[in-house]
Amino acid sequence: MYPETIDAIGITDVKQWTKPSRFSYTPQEFRDYDVDIEIEACGICGSDIHTVKCNWGDIYTPMAVGHEIVGKVVKIGPKAKAGLKLGDRVGVGAQCDACGTCARCCKHYENNCLNAVDTYYSAYPSGIKTQGGDASHIRVNSKFAFKIPDNISSEHAAPLMCGGITGVSPLFQNNVGKGSKVGVQGIGGIGHMTVLYAKAMGAEVTAISRSRSKEADSKKLAVDHYIATAEKGWEEKYKDTLDLIVITASSFSEGEFDKVLTLLTARGKIVFITAPPITESLKITPFSMLRSGYSVGGSVIGSPDDIDFLLEFTSKNNIKPWVETFDISEEGLGKAWEYVDSGKPRYRVTMVGYDKAFKK
Repeated sequence: MYPETIDAIGITDVKQWTKPSRFSYTPQEFRDYDVDIEIEACGICGSDIHTVKCNWGDIYTPMAVGHEIVGKVVKIGPKAKAGLKLGDRVGVGAQCDACGTCARCCKHYENNCLNAVDTYYSAYPSGIKTQGGDASHIRVNSKFAFKIPDNISSEHAAPLMCGGITGVSPLFQNNVGKGSKVGVQGIGGIGHMTVLYAKAMGAEVTAISRSRSKEADSKKLAVDHYIATAEKGWEEKYKDTLDLIVITASSFSEGEFDKVLTLLTARGKIVFITAPPITESLKITPFSMLRSGYSVGGSVIGSPDDIDFLLEFTSKNNIKPWVETFDISEEGLGKAWEYVDSGKPRYRVTMVGYDKAFKK
């Protein structure tokens, strides 16, 4: 029984990624600054699908994925971060540890720490492999457990812990506010949240998608403009109109990157959060960037400070991502993975029902 072992549902056979099964694992030894969390909800991120399908390379098994975790603190170390206590409802994202001593950590860029430990598909310095949130509990460095405001439901909080902060962090980094002109390419799980937050920050927002299929939803999200890149002439019509473009699509292969670049004003910036299959690369034509002074960069999740600010901003502005729920079980999780892989969700999926599945 916990805490000696943790019950989980995950990949035990990489040839059957749609058929997860139960297993138990022994967590890393509890450290003075750790917390143990009894899980009540966990979102499904595109990273989960890439991982279980081995799009990013071979994986160890068994493996429980899931890094959009919400649950209750049931054990807390004597050196845990200030403000956390037993019984608190907290969230955990894609990172569960960092060295805490490097130059990046000292600047509060812990998400960029070269010794960061991912919530799953990673390993602690001890060599213990990490396991994610499709489980009864999880043990993490308390610095990466974030108190959830009372007015955010667990099913809505879960997607914020990775997808939300990943899409919103570029907005924070570039000081988006009233008067900013922001484009969001890829109106899906992360993209729709990026739109919601950019609008709440006061930006004029342009949705960029391949077809008109997401236009009605984009209007419900209150975008100001909509571009369908499959139509002729869009790059001329919207040329030189955006200060920042956040690319949230899962692939660069169909994004017409050079044309999208021309939508930027002088010294504009593109930030991508795209993590495609390892066989894919991004090609940039230098001369398309020189005259206009464009910048292109990447961004991954967010720092602890960013996540705390995101939760505060969400609470204050009553922002709710579009979420569908599935009850967690072997069958339920497999069906949810297939559903997310199909591209049909509008727009995030959160697994719930952990109390029944793990008989707490």
